[in-house]
Amino acid sequence: MAKQVVIRTYTASIRNQPRVQDDLDALGFAASKLWNVGRWTCSRVWDEIGHIPNHNELTAYLKSHERYDDLHSQSSQRVLQELAEAFNGWYGKRRNGDTNANPPGYRKQGDEHPRSTVTFKAAGFKLDTTYNRVRLSQGSNLKEYWSDFILCEYQTRPDVDLSSVENVQQVRAVWTGGEWELHFVCKVEIEVAESPGEKTVGVDLGINNFAALAYEDGHSELYPLNCLKQDDYYFSKHIARCDDSDSEQATRLNQKKSERRIYYFHTLSKHIVQRCVEEDVGTIVIGDLSGIREDEENDQSKNWGTHGNLDLHSWAFDRFTEMLTYKAEMEGITVEQVSERDTSKSCSYCGRKRDANRVERGLYVCDGCETTANADVNGAENIRQKVSPSSPNLSVNRSNGWLAQPSTFLFDKETGAFAPQEHVTS
Repeated sequence: MAKQVVIRTYTASIRNQPRVQDDLDALGFAASKLWNVGRWTCSRVWDEIGHIPNHNELTAYLKSHERYDDLHSQSSQRVLQELAEAFNGWYGKRRNGDTNANPPGYRKQGDEHPRSTVTFKAAGFKLDTTYNRVRLSQGSNLKEYWSDFILCEYQTRPDVDLSSVENVQQVRAVWTGGEWELHFVCKVEIEVAESPGEKTVGVDLGINNFAALAYEDGHSELYPLNCLKQDDYYFSKHIARCDDSDSEQATRLNQKKSERRIYYFHTLSKHIVQRCVEEDVGTIVIGDLSGIREDEENDQSKNWGTHGNLDLHSWAFDRFTEMLTYKAEMEGITVEQVSERDTSKSCSYCGRKRDANRVERGLYVCDGCETTANADVNGAENIRQKVSPSSPNLSVNRSNGWLAQPSTFLFDKETGAFAPQEHVTS
């Protein structure tokens, strides 16, 4: 076992939510307003001199702006840094040939500002692990009341002890859609295993199968979304029966639904890492879904249909990838994120790219080499090949083999684990 210093993010619920929500709402709204001021400033400078200001320039421009003082100075700096990073991401897409990519937009929902994540760096928070409390600094414009900080009482998972963490670098207040939660970003030293091997596996996250895996040595796996869809249907039906969507009963149902989804993510990420250890995989290549919720043409949310929207927008892609990454690190496995551009349109065998090749959901047929494949597995193999393009197993008969006939693993709610689906033969 070797020791390695890594960054870990631990999620905590806020036990005194009713007492601090209004104050956290004010900070979340302030972060959105500052983002929009920064975005407007970038546009004005861009139009005048043809140059988009970087993070340091933008901070210098806005330090005297009243919206900058709505947050702690380090929190305001982080908002503007995120804006600069968003512009850099847009630059990167354009350099890679994505002509449809748009620069970051404004944060608005109708006439209201949404609640943005607020980041507190070292000078902006004080952690008390004895009583599980953290003090979050407010901006000078919000210090009109008796206190200049928000005192949050937090609760982490039973296996997380922040008192044993040497360095908590940041605290983030994150709006989940129903309540605020805290993310503690920590630097910790862990013991990691030696890499189990040099093989690669591609992972494609989708709206039909949650994950499709394509291994380098010629087999594939599917993890259908059935249990999460069942949970969505069950909880949505019971929440709709509540007299008020903000009632205590509705809140409990939403929390239960969220807990079950997080448990699913933890279990699946652990299962995938264990499968990689068994298959001597040293690198997991996963598609980057950071822009999947936005429409590149009009900077609005994509419309995937009634059921597609329900499924897609309820997923926490980033959270799952984060879980997979830190579990893989423990086993000496590297996780790399790559663009999913054209991975669903291209044949993983001959490389031919055509929209018409995907003849229906779940089926991909190449009109060039006549390869027939499960569409999600074909995408996963294309993702894998972006890191490991050459494979010693290209002679595998993919048309009638592993691409078209993946193994399927289903989540068993009774055991809380994944198991291979039994194939019934006549």
